[in-house]
Amino acid sequence: MIAPILRIEDLSAEFLTPDGTVKAVNHVSLSLREGGTLALTGESGSGKTSVALCALNLLPHPGRITGGRILLHDRDVLSFTHEQLRQVRGRDIAMVFQDPATGLNPVLSVGQQVEEIITNHLDVPRREAKRRTVEVLAQMGLPDPEQVTTRYPFQLSGGMSQRVMIAIATALNPKVLILDEPTSALDVTVQAAILQDLRRLQQTYGTSILLITHDLGIVAQMAEDVAVMYAGSVVEYADALTLFDRPRHPYTWSLLASRPRWDREGFGRLPSIRGTPPSLIDLPDECPFLPRCPKATNVCRTEPVPPLA
Repeated sequence: MIAPILRIEDLSAEFLTPDGTVKAVNHVSLSLREGGTLALTGESGSGKTSVALCALNLLPHPGRITGGRILLHDRDVLSFTHEQLRQVRGRDIAMVFQDPATGLNPVLSVGQQVEEIITNHLDVPRREAKRRTVEVLAQMGLPDPEQVTTRYPFQLSGGMSQRVMIAIATALNPKVLILDEPTSALDVTVQAAILQDLRRLQQTYGTSILLITHDLGIVAQMAEDVAVMYAGSVVEYADALTLFDRPRHPYTWSLLASRPRWDREGFGRLPSIRGTPPSLIDLPDECPFLPRCPKATNVCRTEPVPPLA
């Protein structure tokens, strides 16, 4: 069995707000295998991005990690000093944030932003940093990468901005790459091209990918393992083939049933999940999916994590 390169053990995190404490992450445990892809999926607000930010120890104020461990190469990231974190981010673990339009610095050229990550971690002359910058932009399929280095973010399309973001994150060939909704605002042709580039990078460098997405089609294409999150907790964790073929949790089953399918007869309304997710400020003691669950039993009213069928 391939050893995990990143392990998240019993992680909990919360945000202190004037309205109360938002329990964003609740006892989450995950394991990312070396060279593999783990998809983290679920509705918006389920805690996926918070888990990713915790993995980099980047949870913003007023958030705080209240328990658990983040083990990267068997070293707890949460115990690192500021200097250790600075060395690890970018070189060992990197993240592509959700919105490329706001993820790039508007007053720096593309070349300056890629070069910065290289020169901050490697003792190389500027000429070598420039050469490496052109190389990583070319790897992401950007046409005329030398010309792209002179452009500013406002001169880039959405697809180009996303490719630049991925180029910055992969400039040092990190062992772990976290992708937060990497194709959510792109058309399907650009989406397919970027996913193909990511698979090629993974095969070339053996990168381990933590993929955050609500798009189950992307999960099916990219992931070997899948964790489904709901209301800050992982409700189902399985290999991708098993999860798509035999989902066990009613929430997973409902997500899969609501997908648009080309083989579905007729053009009626898509199935949807009734109701709304619970407030993370006032989570119930019973299963949080209970009010929306089509398969609830009495056991679900007495146990926070009822046994799966």
